[in-house]
Amino acid sequence: MITFTFNGVELFAISGQSVSAALLTNNERITRYTRINNSPRGLFCGIGVCFDCLLIIDGKPNQRGCITMVQSGMTVEIQK
Repeated sequence: MITFTFNGVELFAISGQSVSAALLTNNERITRYTRINNSPRGLFCGIGVCFDCLLIIDGKPNQRGCITMVQSGMTVEIQK
């Protein structure tokens, strides 16, 4: 088990999980909000095609959570 933070809250993950899978394991479903309607979005395709799982990871925006492996100490934030 490893730990990472999501919106300032420490969560647990299994080494080798994607960020999106780790968030789902921790019952976190929302990864970003749309620009125009501020609609919540989350994991959809899970293979890096749809871009609905975009997150801010370690300060870098527009990172796809479904193809990024979670790392110990990683900082993840919802993208608005």
